[in-house]
Amino acid sequence: MTVLVVGGGGFLGAELVRQASAAGHRVAATFATRPCDGPEATWYEVDLRVGDRVEEIVASLAPCVVINASSGGADWAVTADGSVRMAMAVAKYGCRLVHVSSDAVFSGARVHYDESCRPDPVTPYGAAKAAAETGIRLLAPDAVVARTSLIIGGLQSEHVRLVHDLATGSRSGALFTDDIRCPVHVGDLAAALLELAFTDARGMHHLAGTDAVSRHGLGVLIAERDGLDASRLPKGLRAGTSLAGALDVRLDSRATQAKLRTTLRGVHEFL
Repeated sequence: MTVLVVGGGGFLGAELVRQASAAGHRVAATFATRPCDGPEATWYEVDLRVGDRVEEIVASLAPCVVINASSGGADWAVTADGSVRMAMAVAKYGCRLVHVSSDAVFSGARVHYDESCRPDPVTPYGAAKAAAETGIRLLAPDAVVARTSLIIGGLQSEHVRLVHDLATGSRSGALFTDDIRCPVHVGDLAAALLELAFTDARGMHHLAGTDAVSRHGLGVLIAERDGLDASRLPKGLRAGTSLAGALDVRLDSRATQAKLRTTLRGVHEFL
């Protein structure tokens, strides 16, 4: 039984590889720039912009489950088109698909979002993620599309690295007090995705933590956990900047949580 982790070289992807391997699955993983260290998976270099290569990997491996944890940012060719190419290959070869999406598909206009809410993105990244969701749900209606929020863990997390850099003065910037999300621990998220992969779940699911915190509040919690001086973290208001993006987006994960054995902890618990 093979599990294919697309984007296995990333932060979430590496944790999916680790957990799937520990559970006894045969694991294959793709990378864009470099594979992760460790013997847990068989690695394949894949550019999601190249459709023939995507189909070739799926056809040769015949995985029972494909988890798409790739991250192309605002690059439409990767985040939107690449994800749709993956869905086409999965549908052609009859594999199960779990696709990781983002709370960036929402504008923040209504603050609280459950699985029934339709995307209304305000950034290129959010638009690409929303387009991928639409294509996947049309091409692979039995797939799971799992929206998540800020993914937290150790220094491999970009959000944790930012806090360390700001606290030590090696990077300039500010953590906003009006930019609010529901962070999730990378271990909880990976476990929940793998759990959904081996059920009959389909359609939209939200996988975020139970606590809503600002970027600055999150930074303080990370600093306290890691023995940094939280008072050194600069703070500001995002509303007073020209930065695009939603301010307050809180994923309501209660419907999905009710189906899971995995607990999606809040940031006040895991930090």
